[in-house]
Amino acid sequence: MGMCPLCNGIQSVSVTCETCNTVMDEKGRLMDYFDDYSAYLDIDGMKLFDGIENDQQRQLCPHVFYCSNCQLEKTILIEEEAH
Repeated sequence: MGMCPLCNGIQSVSVTCETCNTVMDEKGRLMDYFDDYSAYLDIDGMKLFDGIENDQQRQLCPHVFYCSNCQLEKTILIEEEAH
């Protein structure tokens, strides 16, 4: 199991909107949006049904980015670090 540098505040990521070139806002892990309790469940277990193929095996953490200018929402896979 890796450690997501974005979830743990070790680094930040700047993503530019592909539509309007505005810097997008990071809105957290994709799994946190599934239901009211998903933020409290095991991260690796949630990766088994998040709809992203092999993110658990490849140690990737899906994060949602949102453009407040044109309302584009995009999921970016953040590479986890070994700890």
